Amino acid sequence: MSFESLGLMPELLRAIADQGYTDATPIQIKAIPPILAHHDIMGCAQTGTGKTAGFALPILQMLAPQQSASPSPARHPIRALILAPTRELAAQDEDSVRAYGKYLTLRSSVVFGGVDIDPQIKVLRGGVEILVATPGRLLDHVHQKTVNLSRVEILVLDEGDRMLDMGFMPDIKRILALLPAQRQNLLFSATFSDEIRRLAGQILRSPVVIEVARRNAPADLVTHQMYAVDADRKRALLTHLIKSRDMRQVLVFVRTKRDTNRLMRELVRDGVAATAIHSDRTQGERMKALEDFKQGAVNVLVATDIAARGLDIEQLPFVINYELPHVAEDYIHRIGRTGRAGSTGEAISLVCADEQRMLDDIERTLKRKLERLPLPELPRGRKTGDAGAHHAAPRHATGHKQLHSKPHSKPHSKPPSAPLAGGFDFSKPYEPKLTDNPAPTTGHISHARPHSKAGRRPTAALLGGLAAKKS
Repeated sequence: MSFESLGLMPELLRAIADQGYTDATPIQIKAIPPILAHHDIMGCAQTGTGKTAGFALPILQMLAPQQSASPSPARHPIRALILAPTRELAAQDEDSVRAYGKYLTLRSSVVFGGVDIDPQIKVLRGGVEILVATPGRLLDHVHQKTVNLSRVEILVLDEGDRMLDMGFMPDIKRILALLPAQRQNLLFSATFSDEIRRLAGQILRSPVVIEVARRNAPADLVTHQMYAVDADRKRALLTHLIKSRDMRQVLVFVRTKRDTNRLMRELVRDGVAATAIHSDRTQGERMKALEDFKQGAVNVLVATDIAARGLDIEQLPFVINYELPHVAEDYIHRIGRTGRAGSTGEAISLVCADEQRMLDDIERTLKRKLERLPLPELPRGRKTGDAGAHHAAPRHATGHKQLHSKPHSKPHSKPPSAPLAGGFDFSKPYEPKLTDNPAPTTGHISHARPHSKAGRRPTAALLGGLAAKKS
């Protein structure tokens, strides 16, 4: 179905054409008309099916009659609020709003944590009609009295299930208390869990329920494959796949931030251009890593599940699960980064013996088996985590030999060194020489300890400690 048939205004149709889109997706076809009719919406669709445009386009059209070119902040109150769980998703939502509203005079902005708040305050004080925010940073602005939510007409909760997973419910309740009671509510999510349905019951009023895919359905255009591989050979297999298949753009998922950094460094040492994204990196670092990946400056983006939601990378061909997620639904979100907007994609999982239970859960959720691929012959070399092992081997072998040697065996003595010129031999204990002409006594009584051999000069005299006193 074309966008023209959805009743969108010419300015929006022109912006859509600039983005290269001609036909609306199922979620857009089902969501845009009821949103324009001011109904509350509970929308569920697979990631990558156009949920953002599904709410951004009708919001722009509903706010357009009150648009103003006036520079006065009073003419640009916040009338639509879009809440997103992550910085990346918030930034992408605002990018979409800005792109689709390019021929309108409506102002939009985004606020999220991890960056300086002062530039955000300056923009907000200038006035914006559409604000995209993460809950925590929005409350920071509320406390600083830099936002006024009393005129919000439309509230959007994007990726609502992810907000619940991340523990944002207390923040959302505080934000809801600041909004007008009479407003339109739009809840969009990739999945509809029982918890999200309870949340919808608290917020939405007689919502139109839109579900264009079965619950937890993976993208139909994605192939699901796996390799059974020992844990200590995963990195070798990953490097082999990237190089042998000439993968130019691949998103690699691991479980922890520490493993993300480590794997990125190991791939770089293997000659693979890689970067990483996780929650401990600053927002500037995360945005640069994502931009480098999108622009092809690096081939591999290693990420935690922070990248499993909201990252919109056009025509991403490969997603590799270096480690399987603990929760099967996270697998759905991970592989949802590929096979987007009608493009095909490959989801490849590297599965070791310890991950069999996770694999079983994923296959039950998918209602299908992952295709088993034969393990290729990997180049010989160090295994994952064996850095420096070939250097340590001789020391280990020596220690093993000493451990089983005879308990009373003595180490080999050092061969005696040759005496130096002048006759002094450092390999023997020091023996002071007898003086040929001993100093005459003057009646002074020495308090030095007597020596066993007559005529031997005391050792301390060499250090100047027994110099004779003048009478």
